[in-house]
Amino acid sequence: MLVGFIVNPYAGLGGAIGFKGTNEEAIERALSLGYDLIAPKRAVEFLVNLRGGNLRFITGAGLMGEYELAEAGLSSIIERVVGERKSRTSREDTLKAAWEMVDHGADVLVFVGGDGTLKDIYEATKGSTPVIGVPSGVKVYSGAFAYTPREAARILECYASGRGSLVEAEVLDVDEDLFRRDVLDLRVYGMVKTIRVEGLLQPSKGLSNTIDEDENKLAIARYLFENMQGDAYYILGPGTTVKALRHFVKGELSLLGVDVIYGGAVLLKDTWEKPILDVLSGNAKAYIVVSPIGRQGFIFGRGNQQISPRVLRLVKKDNIIVVATRRKIRELEYLRVYTGDEEIDAKLRGYYKVLVDYGIYEVKKAI
Repeated sequence: MLVGFIVNPYAGLGGAIGFKGTNEEAIERALSLGYDLIAPKRAVEFLVNLRGGNLRFITGAGLMGEYELAEAGLSSIIERVVGERKSRTSREDTLKAAWEMVDHGADVLVFVGGDGTLKDIYEATKGSTPVIGVPSGVKVYSGAFAYTPREAARILECYASGRGSLVEAEVLDVDEDLFRRDVLDLRVYGMVKTIRVEGLLQPSKGLSNTIDEDENKLAIARYLFENMQGDAYYILGPGTTVKALRHFVKGELSLLGVDVIYGGAVLLKDTWEKPILDVLSGNAKAYIVVSPIGRQGFIFGRGNQQISPRVLRLVKKDNIIVVATRRKIRELEYLRVYTGDEEIDAKLRGYYKVLVDYGIYEVKKAI
């Protein structure tokens, strides 16, 4: 099987610094602050977990796949390298690489990135070739991604051995300009073919909402607010369930960012990793409040990367409050965590009491 392998080396770089995607401004800021590239690490994690299959690779030059295959010890099965080695790659490089790989006869395209990278690949290929997404972006809402890089490796192995089924998945992405203004405009840009293996391929993000659910969110927020400790910091993840607290706290909350409240008032709005770490310095009492992504179940690692492994290392698991509406929790078999830090992910796995209504909890396992 000839595998086209594309890495968007900058995917996900904007997450920890509070950007709602990874544009040029986010790249420059993150690099200036000393953040390391995320996607190449996720790419190597995918590659080193490949345990079989008669695979050959056509890959992007340099950081777009060639270097990661070399780091994983797989240079010998590279059939072709497309593009040029560059110190800074662009969207145009992704478009060109995807088109060349399909033109060269790739049986499947494996890409490392987020929804924006998938949208670029769809634009270049028009969905002509099956894709497998290795999650690395700030936004990973589309249904063509594995839950983790390791599970992406399992999907590719299954496909190479004739297992798994071809299915269609939505290409979803947000309007990033609106997203940065706290407006979620999630659009379907097209459909791609991907490989479904039970338990390994994530569904697309759920968005449905009802009046009853709004009342459910309000009841959750009221109970949460009434039971908050006045001398503790509360780090609030994004989403309408958590941010229903806006009806009770003093000050304005963001909808899609991460906020911090103290003493019933907003202390930090739409913040990022470093200010959160500053708040937590000196053994401050702190809680984290998050809600799982609809249908996908992620409570950490997707869309709230500001709550980074460094932040999570300073907060006890018992101080993590998970909230979800009754409908959302019914749709989820598991909660999920994937921060890219195995030590932190191991800490976060296990059972959580999920607040699903006023004073009512259900128990869910995080994997």
